[in-house]
Amino acid sequence: MGRALLERDHELSELGLVARRALDGHGSVVLITGEAGIGKSSVVDAIRSVLPAEGRLLVGYCDDLATPRVLGPLRDLVGKVGAGLTEALSSGDRTRVFEAFRNELDWPGHPTVLVVEDLHWADEATLDVLRFLVRRIAALPVVMVGTYRDEEIGADHPLHGLLGLAVTTPMRRLPLARLSAGAVRSLVGDRGLDSARVFAVTSGNPFFVTEVLGTGDTDGVPATVTEAVYARLQSLDRPGRDALALLAVVPSAVESWLVDAIVPGGLEALAPAEQRGMLTVTPSRVAFRHELMRRAVAASLPASRRIAANRAVLAALLERGDADLSRLVHHAAEAGDADRIVRYAPAAAAEATAAGSHREAAAHYRLVLEHRAAFPPEERAGLLEAYAEECYTLGLAEPAVTAQREAVALRRGLTGPAALGLALRRLSRVHWYAGDRPGAETAATEAVEVLERAGDDAALAFGLSNQSQLHALGGQTGPAVVAGERAIALARATGAAGVLSHALNNVGYALWDRGDPRGHRLLTESLAVALTAGEDDHACRAYANLAWHLIDDLRLREACELLDEGMAFAERHEVLGFLRYLHVTLSTALFRLSEWDEADRHARWADGAPAVMRSPALVVRGLVRLRRGRAGGEAPIEEAWEVARGIGEAQRVGPAGAAMAEAAWLRGDPAAADRLTPVFQRVLAAEGGRRLGAFGYWLHRLGAEVTVPHPYAPLVDGSPHEAARRWAEAGCRYDQALALSHSDEEEDLLSAVRILDSLDAEPLARRVRSRLRELGFSRIPRGPQPATRDHPAGLTGRQAEVLRLLAEGLSNPEIAARLVLSVRTVDAHVAAVMAKLTVHTRREAVSRARAIGLLEE
Repeated sequence: MGRALLERDHELSELGLVARRALDGHGSVVLITGEAGIGKSSVVDAIRSVLPAEGRLLVGYCDDLATPRVLGPLRDLVGKVGAGLTEALSSGDRTRVFEAFRNELDWPGHPTVLVVEDLHWADEATLDVLRFLVRRIAALPVVMVGTYRDEEIGADHPLHGLLGLAVTTPMRRLPLARLSAGAVRSLVGDRGLDSARVFAVTSGNPFFVTEVLGTGDTDGVPATVTEAVYARLQSLDRPGRDALALLAVVPSAVESWLVDAIVPGGLEALAPAEQRGMLTVTPSRVAFRHELMRRAVAASLPASRRIAANRAVLAALLERGDADLSRLVHHAAEAGDADRIVRYAPAAAAEATAAGSHREAAAHYRLVLEHRAAFPPEERAGLLEAYAEECYTLGLAEPAVTAQREAVALRRGLTGPAALGLALRRLSRVHWYAGDRPGAETAATEAVEVLERAGDDAALAFGLSNQSQLHALGGQTGPAVVAGERAIALARATGAAGVLSHALNNVGYALWDRGDPRGHRLLTESLAVALTAGEDDHACRAYANLAWHLIDDLRLREACELLDEGMAFAERHEVLGFLRYLHVTLSTALFRLSEWDEADRHARWADGAPAVMRSPALVVRGLVRLRRGRAGGEAPIEEAWEVARGIGEAQRVGPAGAAMAEAAWLRGDPAAADRLTPVFQRVLAAEGGRRLGAFGYWLHRLGAEVTVPHPYAPLVDGSPHEAARRWAEAGCRYDQALALSHSDEEEDLLSAVRILDSLDAEPLARRVRSRLRELGFSRIPRGPQPATRDHPAGLTGRQAEVLRLLAEGLSNPEIAARLVLSVRTVDAHVAAVMAKLTVHTRREAVSRARAIGLLEE
């Protein structure tokens, strides 16, 4: 594929530039994208030619296994990295892997280009490690190069979480285009082929071009790579074709020892295929020159030969004795070896769970449960519960419910009421997760009944705490406190720290909801207990519930500071599910503070998350667009509403319903109140007005006759100044402007317009201007012109403001004080400014901004 680099000089120059900058510790991310066969791997192969002499190149591969290898790309580095990372990978300790990985790459003066090929096939643990790296890469001498096929990345692909994070760092995207007609003409050269015909047949795809040139026949080769590969296969003798067939069932590069084990004649038998450009052979491994070629060869095999080849590979891996469990399971499944699946798939699933690769763990459990009859009932129930847990973690609610129900049915026929009670408690939780609150309550009640007779006080405490949690989430504060306090007593007596933290959290949640000052104290104690006991998951839940209550009370800056602490904890301990949720929680606080760009950025952490977590993030993302008059705002709000209705609790229904009603008001659709009001009334009757104030207010604006709870009640009671003052004190600028828009006084309305213009909140600003005209006021500001809204460097208004303060020489803490922002928020703005200006230091940012006219001299 060397000649396919004719039009890749720019990409290679970019890679060389960022590699040289890494010498000074300025790490970055480079994403090479394009369709299959476009030449991504060829660019990677050429990286060595542009590396500084001090640099090193590490390459790892993601494989197209049915269930990917856990940390496969990192395992590929063994032998090329130090003992620390090698030992950490062998230990199965995820925290050790993270730290060893960072230590390996932190080599001052010796930049590393770390290439991870085919990220679209990455396992979840690998994505976790790469997210860990990307969050720190700006301060490391590392260039992370990731290749992926952008046409294979759907809206819900797990890679989006990494890509979204990369946007916040120094990052370059190198999309590879197809070869031009001129480049194809150069490649054809003097081969005697019609270059126009080659270009027409291949559409300039470098791989297709190379295949057609390899066969030398444009007329006999249609524009499909499969037929091109078949044509080349025919040029090999029978032993050569048989050798390729054996290699083709291995969805990764094949180690030399495995070649010797499965291919008669070993490496020497592959020489003809290598000479014809079908294989790349090194002393340590053999790989098809392109993944498409491997697939084509595999597809050409009859099923019987494919099964036989997988059996041969499986036998060799077993004899070797140190193969990845995922590889064993993959080839056992392809070979139809049920005994080996039963033997190895549970261990592979447990390994994946320990590494945080929950998608891979779930896939292994799904596979082994196809053979569930091979396991005795007790073990089968455990496998079902483990599968349900993985599905719950992944946000796959229905499979989790189905598996947990089957586990409960098995537990009913077994001795051990404690195990049955805990299984019912888990069933309650996944029912709630699926939006089935009645099912959750039924299972919770039975769990407590069973555990009352089990004689296991720690298990009973967990059942009671689960019941308390359901009551608290449903706004039933009295029952929540009763069940939770009993759980607290049992947990204290049995020393069950995790359950104690869980129960303290629920009781604190309920007490705070009804205005009892003990609520804050108990939630704080829940956090302290979890931190002391090393219960990371419970600690993160305490951070989240403390923050949500602070947000409800409009103590927004306090909530942001707490969330900074919580996110640092979750990141340090790699509690990634809660790290996402804490980012979503922060997005809500920032949205209320009218820091909409930052709110939208944090809301993106919910991409691919469970629906219950996505609901508040969808509200934020939808309203940011809606309030700015941009397209695409209503779809996420509709989705959030559907999720919220399924859950039926005020904490989700309130924000989603308010967004639905606000959207209807902005588009002039009062009839929407007819379908929204019954839900509002039902939740208000069940839980009271807390968290329903905005929903009630916007329904009132649509003409519905509803009670409007605080803090929005003054807007309909004729006291807009009181509401405006409170929101101003809390930093809620949009809400402040909304309150002022209810006034009949000119200065209030003008203040509202000025605030709304500064937020680019054009739809509401337009309505306030219209009201000024209706009241006969003539002093109406025109508002920002379209030309001023599109910043030449793509900076948001807040980022442009930060840039101006950088030019004044202010530090990040000084900028934070000037703008009344958190230092964390300023850090993010500064990073975004440098990324958009494609620079790596603050000084470079100011120089670049002056050079292109963004700052006055």
